[in-house]
Amino acid sequence: MRYHPEVMEELNLLLHFNLDTTQQGIKVRHDATPGMIDAATRLHEKGLITQTDGGYLTELGRETAEHAQALLGLLKEPTPA
Repeated sequence: MRYHPEVMEELNLLLHFNLDTTQQGIKVRHDATPGMIDAATRLHEKGLITQTDGGYLTELGRETAEHAQALLGLLKEPTPA
């Protein structure tokens, strides 16, 4: 199994959330890319965010966003010494 473009869009959207606070959400505006708008809808349907256009992370969404950010950190190219 591989990451499909839809999953990548969802992961990219989760990376927009600030994990340092639970008091800050996001808003996916009508002028965002269609892929980002659809990703927000899918994440809401999966119970990861509170609104179809963003909102806040649910408990499951926060855990998923933490994993997404950790994975990105692991896959980044190391900085030269």
